[in-house]
Amino acid sequence: MPRFASILGALLVLLVPFAVQAQPVERTSPLTVEQIMQEPKSWIGDWPTNVRWHETGQTLYFDWNPDGDFPSDSLYKVARDGGSPQKVSPEERRSNPPTFDGWHHGEHVYTDDFSRKVYAADGDLYLYDRTNDEQTRLTDTPAREADPRFDLDGERVLFERDDNLFAVHLNTGRVRQLTDVQSGRAPREDEPTPREDVLEEQQLELFETLRERTEEDERAEEMRERDREADDPPPTHYTGGAEVSDLRMDPTERFVAIAQQSQPDAADPTQVIDYVTQSGHADVMQARPKVGIPPGDFSLHVQDLERDTTLEVNLHQLPGAYDVPEYRREQGVELDSSAAKRALYSYGPYWSADGEHAVLVVRADNNKDRWIARLDPETGDLTVLDRQHDAAWIGGPGISAYGGPGTVGWMPDNERFYFQSEATGYSHLYTVNVETGDTTQPTSGDFEVLGARLSRDGATWVLTTNRRSPHQQHAERMPADGGDITRLTQMTGTHDAALSPNGKRLATLYSTTNQPADLYLKDATAESEGNRITESPTDEWAAYDWRMPETTRFEASDGVEVPAHVFRPDTPNGAAVFFVHGAGYLQNVIKDFPPYFREYMFHNMLADLGYTVVDVDYRGSAGYGRDWRTAVYRHMGGRDLQDYVDAAEWVGETYGIPAERRFIYGGSYGGFMTLMALFTAPDHFGGGAALRSVTDWAHYNEVYTSNILNHPQTDSLAYARSSPIYHAEGLEDPLLMPHGLVDTNVQPQDIFRLTQRLIELGKEDWELAMYPVEGHGFEEPASWTDEYRRIFELIQESVGPNRTQN
Repeated sequence: MPRFASILGALLVLLVPFAVQAQPVERTSPLTVEQIMQEPKSWIGDWPTNVRWHETGQTLYFDWNPDGDFPSDSLYKVARDGGSPQKVSPEERRSNPPTFDGWHHGEHVYTDDFSRKVYAADGDLYLYDRTNDEQTRLTDTPAREADPRFDLDGERVLFERDDNLFAVHLNTGRVRQLTDVQSGRAPREDEPTPREDVLEEQQLELFETLRERTEEDERAEEMRERDREADDPPPTHYTGGAEVSDLRMDPTERFVAIAQQSQPDAADPTQVIDYVTQSGHADVMQARPKVGIPPGDFSLHVQDLERDTTLEVNLHQLPGAYDVPEYRREQGVELDSSAAKRALYSYGPYWSADGEHAVLVVRADNNKDRWIARLDPETGDLTVLDRQHDAAWIGGPGISAYGGPGTVGWMPDNERFYFQSEATGYSHLYTVNVETGDTTQPTSGDFEVLGARLSRDGATWVLTTNRRSPHQQHAERMPADGGDITRLTQMTGTHDAALSPNGKRLATLYSTTNQPADLYLKDATAESEGNRITESPTDEWAAYDWRMPETTRFEASDGVEVPAHVFRPDTPNGAAVFFVHGAGYLQNVIKDFPPYFREYMFHNMLADLGYTVVDVDYRGSAGYGRDWRTAVYRHMGGRDLQDYVDAAEWVGETYGIPAERRFIYGGSYGGFMTLMALFTAPDHFGGGAALRSVTDWAHYNEVYTSNILNHPQTDSLAYARSSPIYHAEGLEDPLLMPHGLVDTNVQPQDIFRLTQRLIELGKEDWELAMYPVEGHGFEEPASWTDEYRRIFELIQESVGPNRTQN
């Protein structure tokens, strides 16, 4: 459609409905759906990302594409003191300049005196001398080298290649293989039978030539053995059918830890079909399995190269390894049953820099327990330093809800290990002495530590927290052992910060609700003001007066104050639109340019037209601590949906908007919530749009779903009460269901099954809109435009000026 015709059509949609009202009030907006949903970089502008300092601290690099160039040609730099950003030349970009990512990461990427650094880039290894700003490329191979570190003497670099460890000597360039990890099983050596032994003895007795050859072979083998003693080859470790998931050698190079894992036999993949392809033939894609798959086999082996022995670490020696979850105990499962043995996974070991101590992070497959344990590599014995247990699931900032070690590492004294825990209800920093077990908590309070890095001297932490407000993110500094916290960023909003190597300069990507991120530079002090380096928004986008929504709280039915954003129109039209953010564990009531920036612009348009728009950080959202995070355990669409029902009633009482004038919509988890709202609480809403929505949690993935609802074969009640498909008979109001046909996350089968359910129930006022070239996150502006045109039309017709009067 020509642009003029599409704009005219949009204006007609906006203007015509008001003519049918008794007292017409003409409300227009300078925004249109087509304008909002166009390519963001050409409309909003490209904002900088991925800020990192050069190792010298004299230059700051960042990704930025203000001119719309190829993404590979979008690296910029600026001097430490500011000035105009300059595009990095292709030659400099290809040289992989050494960038700084923190001093203490648990990896020995620096020499002890911090004079040299080794790093991997594009699958090859580089050495950087910080004293003379000199870079040397160590490898240039088709193989992918990774995870480099120095040996204790700083003379060699150890690295991983093809699931084995190697060392390259920096003076001679000699490369030596340190491990011999092979797939498959060790070849069997058949023992000779008694009959074969007799025949061999007879031959040697009868023939002198055979005796001489045998003696010669034995002398040659003795010589080879003596040569091997001077430079022993690594012992071979066979992984069977498993894959190597982690490979670590201690700093003294005596112990090698080999973590290996195999996929479960029952991990059947799903299929998604792409119908619109270049070849003209439908492409059948393999996708993730559904929730409820058994855990894969995991094992941790430790080779003692000094004693030429290998042992398997028994992770189930940890106290609580056989504990039965509370919900299973309610079902009568006993402690000594086979169901009590949970699969355990370990991360590490994390070796202290001197090689004296090793620590494992161990997690249960049901994610209800996490252990920090000291490992004795000689015996495989584990000593618990910290155990975190959650009747729901382990998670939170710096901890991760989907496995992984989280934020962990060693303090410079090589005696204390740091980690994060929600023991107090909020994610905070902890340190534990691995010898004594004494634990300290450097941070505390009703806020969350979102990120933590140690300074070069190990004397201070550079933190990212929401201490000032759960709706803001600031960079802060604190002594390593705790104490007063100094906020380094002052402007209201969100600061994604990067500290220079010497700790004196701070770069931040600063954003607010109505302003995308831009780069600022300042001294790393509380008093210093930042200088703005980039200007990202286009003039066209900045010409509109984008709203800063009101941040407020309403009292939910259980007495809890729930955060919300409210877009208040200058001239209300008596209707409200409720937006539900996705991902479940995500935060959208923030003073940050929202992850849902298209929806943010759409909400501005709606407010222009008189709609009151409300966005809620419902229970389950990020940023508010453990109890908020886990309030949806075993019942999604329970407490989280009740927060929206309570918000709807609050809007009714506060703004006088009745239930039939309230519209609800959202995508992914927000789409799921929309379905649950219209199916189980229809008296509170007058219509909705469920985008790429989960309709049956038994058909979603393992990693996300099992945390919250356990497994469908062991907790069928949780799945039944949480899945919209079981409640579809409650639909009373208009419903739109847009979905991408190549969505490998929330797959089309999900929405097709619900569609059939609605057909069989005889429901009429619903629409399915399929997008043949789109996955879970739409990419094409035409798709975004069509989807939100339909949403807008349904809002107008179901709760807005075009609604049918009853």
